[in-house]
Amino acid sequence: MRMQQEEPKPLEGIIVVDKPIGISSMGVCSRVRGKLRAGGAPKRVKVGHGGTLDPLATGVLVILIGKATKRCDEIMAGVKGYRTTVDLSVVSTTDDLEGEKTEIVPPVIPTRAMIEDACAGWVGDVQQTPPIYSAIKVNGRRAYALARKGEEFELKARAVRIDSIEVVSYEWPVLELDVVCGKGTYIRSLGKDIGAAVGAGGMLTALRRTRVGRFTLGQAVRMDDLPDPMDPDAVSMPACADPQSS
Repeated sequence: MRMQQEEPKPLEGIIVVDKPIGISSMGVCSRVRGKLRAGGAPKRVKVGHGGTLDPLATGVLVILIGKATKRCDEIMAGVKGYRTTVDLSVVSTTDDLEGEKTEIVPPVIPTRAMIEDACAGWVGDVQQTPPIYSAIKVNGRRAYALARKGEEFELKARAVRIDSIEVVSYEWPVLELDVVCGKGTYIRSLGKDIGAAVGAGGMLTALRRTRVGRFTLGQAVRMDDLPDPMDPDAVSMPACADPQSS
C-alpha cells in the first residue's frame, strides 16, 4: 500500500534584519528569497517587508516570509524608533545626501535651547508635509518619479503622531536626535522642519531605525550573518510577533 506523503508545512516566518547602508528594502527581500530558494524553498516563495527604509538608512527591517506577508499590518503595529543626524547648515532637494544641496547661513546660530523648543513643537498629533521625493502617489504616479522629471506638484500635509524627540547631541551645524513616532512619519521632513523653525537648514546625513513595534536592534541579524543557503524549516514566527504576547 502506497503511503500518502504529507504536504509540506506552509512557510510562515519573520526575520529581523539590521539593514546595511546602500541597499533598498526590496533588495534585502530579494537576497533573503535567494537564500531560501537555495535552501529548498519554492521558487515563488513570498518575501516582503514592513516599513520601507531608504537605501541610505540602516537598522531594523522586518522581513515577512510566506503566510506572514498577509499579517503585515498586525505585525507592524506599534511605534517606530529612529536615531538621526541632521546638518542644519544645508538643505537638499531630497532632504538627505542624495539630493542637490544648498548652503544655508542663518542670521543667528541656533542654541540648543532654541532647537529643543522647536523639537517640542513637533511632538504630539501634528500635520506633516511629506518630502516630494517619496513613494506617495499623486494621480496614480509616485511623487519621486514626478520630482525626477521636474514636474510641479504639491503634497498635502497629513496627520502623524510623534511621541518624543530627544536632542542627543548638538554642535553647530550637526544635530543628533532620537525620535519615537507612529506610522507614516517622515524623518527627512522632520529634520527640515525643525531646522526651518530655528531659521536654519535641515538635511539628514544619517538615519538608523532602532525599533519597529516590538522588534528592536537587539533582535536584528546582520545581512552578512544570514545563512546561505537558508533552511526554510528554520523560519518561524517569534513570540514577539504574537499580538497576545506582552
